[in-house]
Amino acid sequence: MQKIRVWDVPVRLGHWLMVGGFALAWVTGESETWRLVHVFAGGTVTAVALFRLIWGLIGSRHARFASFVRGPWQAFAYLKNLLRFAPPHYTGHNPAGAWAVVLLLALALVSGASGWLTYQEMGGEWLEDVHEFCTGMMLIVVAAHVLGVIVGSLAHRENLVRAMFTGRKLGEPDEAISKQYWLAAAVLLIWAAAGAWWLAQ
Repeated sequence: MQKIRVWDVPVRLGHWLMVGGFALAWVTGESETWRLVHVFAGGTVTAVALFRLIWGLIGSRHARFASFVRGPWQAFAYLKNLLRFAPPHYTGHNPAGAWAVVLLLALALVSGASGWLTYQEMGGEWLEDVHEFCTGMMLIVVAAHVLGVIVGSLAHRENLVRAMFTGRKLGEPDEAISKQYWLAAAVLLIWAAAGAWWLAQ
């Protein structure tokens, strides 16, 4: 195996937009002073999650859900081997990481929808409870994901955090993607900004 291009620009950009948006939304969640910032950050996360759903269907090879989402038993088997520091190598998302992606996208969408309805004073307290529950679950999934990235990096002797910046991971040459998809990344930026602005209105 050698270093090949695995993650396209929209995947990497979307990943870090969600990281920054979620962190900002979390720290401003209890502040009335920063309420608009909270809504804008949450709107960014929601817009990116919507884009990622579409990109998971039409995006590059390793971005498509069909290429990395596997059954739950495969995810459990991967985690079991990961705890032994002997996990199989996957060029794209591993089975456990794939479920983290799916859960985070689903939670982001439900959290965003319930948060927006609460912001519009629609639905009552139960929607606010749904919003808080989803964001709390997101924090748990994020923590598990970060732990998995650390252990996976050590087990595979590969910096997985750096890979999400550079787009390059270990893999076979024929598994590499050929394009970066800069135009799609520009669309993502515009979409995220427009979505966040609209939700904040």
